[in-house]
Amino acid sequence: MNDGQVLVALDVESRDQAMTLADALRGTVGGFKIGSRLFTAEGPDIVRRLVDEGDRVFLDLKWHDIPNTVATAVEAATALGAWMINVHASGGAAMLRAARAAADDAAAKSRREAPLVIAVTVLTSMNQAALRETGIVIDLMDQVLRLAELTKEAGLDGVVASPKETASIRSRFGGDFTIVTPGIRGGAAADTKNDQERTMSPAEAVAAGASYLVVGRPIIAAPDPKAAARAIVDSLTSP
Repeated sequence: MNDGQVLVALDVESRDQAMTLADALRGTVGGFKIGSRLFTAEGPDIVRRLVDEGDRVFLDLKWHDIPNTVATAVEAATALGAWMINVHASGGAAMLRAARAAADDAAAKSRREAPLVIAVTVLTSMNQAALRETGIVIDLMDQVLRLAELTKEAGLDGVVASPKETASIRSRFGGDFTIVTPGIRGGAAADTKNDQERTMSPAEAVAAGASYLVVGRPIIAAPDPKAAARAIVDSLTSP
């Protein structure tokens, strides 16, 4: 594990705030996540700005729609130069396959490398009770593994899952399957859980088999975001 696997969630209000953070953190972390808040406020230009700076951008818009709609969104994200994008695994196999095909086709047309296409399993804000409220009564871990299997069969690169499920996913699907873990709290990250339910420290998540860690508030809300990011990176290599 190295600092290339630590991705900072730029969950801020404006392009100016995002670029200030990116400028401060560039070279310390491995890339930046743009989610619904910033993308809704600033649109695709914020992706272009970061890509033009040479940054890896994880466009975290979690598409979940009919296959054609998702495919056209993935095509647009690929053309923007996003390095990684995601959809909801619960959208089903046809939607997942459409996302994969759209990413590959758009990359070939634009002569760029295809983005990593990953699928969200169960949101880290959910626990067993919240899952049951949606009508899913099986064990949360079983649901995560079921959706991970569907994702792999559809040809996607990996999944988003909480660190609590990472070891089981890694054991079942092998070393080449990308696992992106949000919900990083404790250790060198802030202890406050906020709205996260299934959390681990950065070092624990890496030990469990995470490919990439997505860290937001423990870095961007810190008095010194660069120092907070460096502390997390250093914690991953400490004995």
